[in-house]
Amino acid sequence: MQKNRIKYIVISCVLIFIGRAYQGFFWDYPLRAFFWDQSLLEPYVNAILNIDWEEFVGSLYYDEKINQLKTVFTSVLFIGGIASFPFFYRKTKLAKRIIFVGGLILIVLSLLMTKDKFYHFAMFFEHTIQFGTPFILLWFLKYKDDTKLLLFLKIAIALTFICHGIYALGKVYPLQANFITMTINILPINEQQAINLLFIAAIIDFIVAIGIFIPRITKICLLYCFIWGILTALARIVANFSFDFPLQTLHQNLYTVLYRIPHGLIPLQAYYLIKNSQSIK
Repeated sequence: MQKNRIKYIVISCVLIFIGRAYQGFFWDYPLRAFFWDQSLLEPYVNAILNIDWEEFVGSLYYDEKINQLKTVFTSVLFIGGIASFPFFYRKTKLAKRIIFVGGLILIVLSLLMTKDKFYHFAMFFEHTIQFGTPFILLWFLKYKDDTKLLLFLKIAIALTFICHGIYALGKVYPLQANFITMTINILPINEQQAINLLFIAAIIDFIVAIGIFIPRITKICLLYCFIWGILTALARIVANFSFDFPLQTLHQNLYTVLYRIPHGLIPLQAYYLIKNSQSIK
């Protein structure tokens, strides 16, 4: 039991790294949301590169440099997924360093996605489970403190679900069209019913995010987070699946499922930490 008590954290690390590497290998990261921001970078391009902005944006040379950076990110994330297997991180410190660097890249990607969404703070913290899991794993491997581990997991879960709820609520930020489309594609409901359902789901997200810190209802809230996290991850494939192009639609959406499955697995890990501690008592 001691050997397997963080297995869902380990699995989550592997899935997050591999999912994001999959994204970079076949698709893209929002790197150009930063490098092509004229208001932010034009003064530096003019001063350091000594070229005007139009020349920079239209340059195949600098575009290739951005692609090379994407390749570096993708490679580190893929290797991080391999390094996250216990066989590797138990054998060498290099594996832990790769996991750490991979975690930093996940933070950078979350910041880039936040910038791409007009600096919505919820976009960054919605990814807390994703960029936080590698660091939680490394922390536990060093200190092996179940009590603090559970606290860190709960904080990551709460931030992820609260920010997911903020988007589903449609009040602070505009309700994302893909939320509505996925809901309509999966369930036999119209647009307004989908909006109402998402509003209810948002309220529940807020409730369970608070409830996981209340001892009497912690476990039931964590189980809800587990189920909802897995369902919302799988929804990316179910909602966009085409029987006419099954492999193509699977390929287009699989990476989004991989890095979101931990939204369910991390609550499951927290649930078993509590259950095991209670059985010991």
